[in-house]
Amino acid sequence: MHSVGEPINPEAFRWMHRNVGRDKIPFGSTWWMTETGGILISHTPGLYMVPMKPGTNGLPIPGIDADVVDDNGKEQKSLDRGYLVIKNPWPGMPLTIHKDPDRYRDVYWTKYPGNFYPGDYAVRDDDGYLWILGRADEVIKVAGHRLGTYELESALIQHPAVAEAAAVAVPDELKGEVPVAFVILRAGRESNEQLNRELRDWVREKVGPIASLKQIFFVSKLPKTRSAKIMRRVVQAVVSGKPVGDVTTLEDEASVEEVRGAYLDLKREIESRNSIT
Repeated sequence: MHSVGEPINPEAFRWMHRNVGRDKIPFGSTWWMTETGGILISHTPGLYMVPMKPGTNGLPIPGIDADVVDDNGKEQKSLDRGYLVIKNPWPGMPLTIHKDPDRYRDVYWTKYPGNFYPGDYAVRDDDGYLWILGRADEVIKVAGHRLGTYELESALIQHPAVAEAAAVAVPDELKGEVPVAFVILRAGRESNEQLNRELRDWVREKVGPIASLKQIFFVSKLPKTRSAKIMRRVVQAVVSGKPVGDVTTLEDEASVEEVRGAYLDLKREIESRNSIT
């Protein structure tokens, strides 16, 4: 069994393997795009005799030369974050975009000439497994350090009180950007300041000191597509005060207003405290 779409966090991986696969059927997260014509990175039981790792996308399938590079296109060392590229041709690769060849060239081949750049942020571990950390345009830049949204969300979801999470960036005068998170709690759990502090400490412990969440907003729903992918660009637009753009694929429009309400309520509360002091 395989999952597609969003990078699968370790907790969801374990749930699927335990409850759907009954701890017997191999389960993993694939990486591919419509533009690639098929799966390029995946756990492939029986082909690669290697263990499955919860949360990773696995290894490049035979014939695929995938790499992680820095801003200048230089190969990153293991465990150093960077940008995913495909370095050689493959059978399902696109030749162009219909009636728009310039766009195809500019989007996928300009940033790293000679390499296909899909726009994903990633890291390769010591065993060669690739971990997709989120879209490159969603990377949060904190005082010169880069954080993937996947890293923060996975850390939150590992907490027993959290069911779902979405992390985005907000501007900060000192650090450039800092992360905030919108969190859905599991049934029976209630939001309070103690849990807020606990979750922030939890993320710092799991990811590192740089992953210091400025705020956590508790909500009952998140903006998602009908295929259940979180629309982070919509969340980002809300906290940035910008138009949310095209939401034709949105599952529930009320989720946008809930995110906006949670953000504005806390913002007004903080401003009120500051005015008193």
